[in-house]
Amino acid sequence: MAEDFILEMKNIVKSFPGVRALKGVSFDVRRGEIHCLVGENGAGKSTLMKVLSGVHPHGTYDGEIVMNGETQVFRNIADSEAKGIAIIYQELALVPEMSIYENIFLGHELMHGRTIDWNETIERSRALLSQVGLAIDPSLKVGTLGIGTQQLIEVAKALSKDVNLLIYDEPTAALNDRDSAHLLNLMRGLKDQGVTCIMISHKLHEVISIADRVTVLRDGETITTIDRDSGDINEPYIIRHMVGRELVDNYPARVPVKSDEVLLEVRNWNVHDPRSGRHILQDINFHVNKGEIVGIQGLMGAGRTELALSLFGNVPHYRITSGEVYFEGKKQSWTTPRKALDRGIAYVSEDRKRNGLILIQDVRFNITIANLQALLEGLVIDKNKEIVVANEYKDSINIRTPSIEQTVMNLSGGNQQKVQIAKSLFSRPRLLILDEPTRGIDVGAKFEIYSLMVRLIEEGMSILMISSELPEILGMSDRVYVLAAGRITGELSREEATQERVMELALKETKRDA
Repeated sequence: MAEDFILEMKNIVKSFPGVRALKGVSFDVRRGEIHCLVGENGAGKSTLMKVLSGVHPHGTYDGEIVMNGETQVFRNIADSEAKGIAIIYQELALVPEMSIYENIFLGHELMHGRTIDWNETIERSRALLSQVGLAIDPSLKVGTLGIGTQQLIEVAKALSKDVNLLIYDEPTAALNDRDSAHLLNLMRGLKDQGVTCIMISHKLHEVISIADRVTVLRDGETITTIDRDSGDINEPYIIRHMVGRELVDNYPARVPVKSDEVLLEVRNWNVHDPRSGRHILQDINFHVNKGEIVGIQGLMGAGRTELALSLFGNVPHYRITSGEVYFEGKKQSWTTPRKALDRGIAYVSEDRKRNGLILIQDVRFNITIANLQALLEGLVIDKNKEIVVANEYKDSINIRTPSIEQTVMNLSGGNQQKVQIAKSLFSRPRLLILDEPTRGIDVGAKFEIYSLMVRLIEEGMSILMISSELPEILGMSDRVYVLAAGRITGELSREEATQERVMELALKETKRDA
């Protein structure tokens, strides 16, 4: 009996300047299944889905797309949507200042004659919200809602287009565990309603929990497709095919640097949010010794990123009400990131695309932008020196790019992250603050980032690492501070830090004072 495929992509080849992203990928999806697409950053997953959804139109790639047994020619996104395909990206495509119902039907408004039928739009929106498990007023502005709710609104928006093949690109990357579980349950419910789903994800535990089949891409090629019935949908098997080797240990071996010499000390640090009238951080006390990695762990909303930004002098919406910072034994004060960089403190943002990089610029520009004064010859930037510096960082931290002239937006997530780190390193910091250093990158790229961290520590740098991934904190930190509701609830040595102990402190009951 022939299998019922809703989609077949045959020998897809796609190239960009200097890069062949897809090298003859073949990929099929059975009707009514949840099919997960995995692979290291740069493997070609998102590019393949952009070919399918019409972002990369027919004629810009070689190969064939077959939907429901018919060869398709998608010249744009509208063509793919007309065949019932919808894609939800990690970066949500919602307009914050518009209402939920306006966002859901944006671009395909419900018309009554020559005017929009707002009553029908609101009623249809309410029904779609109910379908995705949201009992909220559709007239609310999207910008007032949490990221988990916005993700569900994206699903409602896709369902409003009579979708029968729904593609999720890293749907849970920015969600907490509760919102992630809700979205995965919704995916299962849509499957029961006859909607076929493709999910791209780096979170292998989610892939293992939900996938009927898993296809692994590596370096632009199809490596294997695994069926749940085979019993091989498990983490070691998937990782081995993703990276082409066994990862014996997720974290590089190192000898922890033992030093009692304090590099950074923070005393009685308090940060207030005038908009809400609440304290974001209260009575924070901690220190970082020279040559160590200190982890900051806490649940979403605990104040981790706010702590990093306030120390870096980047607090546009908050107010530091009290506290002292000692750096290399001296009391210091700075109010801007530029001054923090001058003191020897650099920050790598958790959101590389929005806050860390200038995506339309090339690798060279992004690496050198934070320390242009080091490239000056008189009043002019020495372009030859800039090229030398950029190439040195490209080689030293293994940024995989055809050249330093490559536009950053065309790099994989892992290589974008390396560019962001290189930019911070060029400012020659003594303390590097890493905020979610491996968010949205694959296991192979993660190991490279970890190895780089070890090298930096061995060269004498100190690292303050914020991460929502508990295994990462436990695997890389010499000491761990745990935050809960803006307060430090505990300090743990490497030996004391266990998953159970960290979670106990992260869930410790505390409240923020107004």
